[in-house]
Amino acid sequence: MVKPTRVTNSIRALRETAGLTQADLAGRVGVTRQTLIAIEAGRYSPTLELAFQLSRVFGVGLDDMFQYPEE
Repeated sequence: MVKPTRVTNSIRALRETAGLTQADLAGRVGVTRQTLIAIEAGRYSPTLELAFQLSRVFGVGLDDMFQYPEE
């Protein structure tokens, strides 16, 4: 069983605001729709490279897209 990541993100909200489907966004950054679903759901953390690609699609910084809880 895969342990969910503690990193949260606002990709779904950003994607919906931009009018993109999961398939559209996945195609733009070169991943499968299933990978994007897992990232949006918090079941998978993207690589740093993918995180930068996603942030550039939406024109936001990494800190605006991804959050990590304070301990």
